[in-house]
Amino acid sequence: MQRVLIDANVLYPTVLREVVLAAARRGLFMPLWSARLLDEWRHVAARGGDEHAAIAGADIALLRDRWPLAQIAPDPALEATLSLPDENDTHVLAAAITGRADLILTQNLRDFPPRTLARFGLSRIDPDRFLMALLERAPEDVLAAVDAIWQRARAFPQSPPTRRALLKKAGLSGLGRALERRSSSDESGEN
Repeated sequence: MQRVLIDANVLYPTVLREVVLAAARRGLFMPLWSARLLDEWRHVAARGGDEHAAIAGADIALLRDRWPLAQIAPDPALEATLSLPDENDTHVLAAAITGRADLILTQNLRDFPPRTLARFGLSRIDPDRFLMALLERAPEDVLAAVDAIWQRARAFPQSPPTRRALLKKAGLSGLGRALERRSSSDESGEN
């Protein structure tokens, strides 16, 4: 199974995290993270106030319970040997190497140069392209994962009016278009 280190910028915001982890719950990949990445998520969420920090803390506890082997403790000595355009991201690379990840799932592609990652047998991908690749491999699972999130999101009054709009707001425009095309072709195939 593909091992994927999830960067903090994918763990937060909520809808993006929920879609990605719904795919992991369906067995499409093994998620990985470090305590520092979870702390970064909690720190960003806390900017919204104490309630947001408490929710992030509860969500983090649920993640740790659901995937007890997902948390990686990178070696600080390894991290000290690594170099990236943004030195604040070396802990992400160290966690990926320590966790024997295949991919780093991040929205900051420029901070993880392909040549640097290749030296460690790694590559990086943004969440939209990652989920579209999963859609090609396991369409029913990805559709079920997205629909579960969409059904929960619809309970909130500020929720976007369509599944595609929800995905676009989460930075998953390509996935939204791909699911819409798939739905359209399924409907036309039924006639």
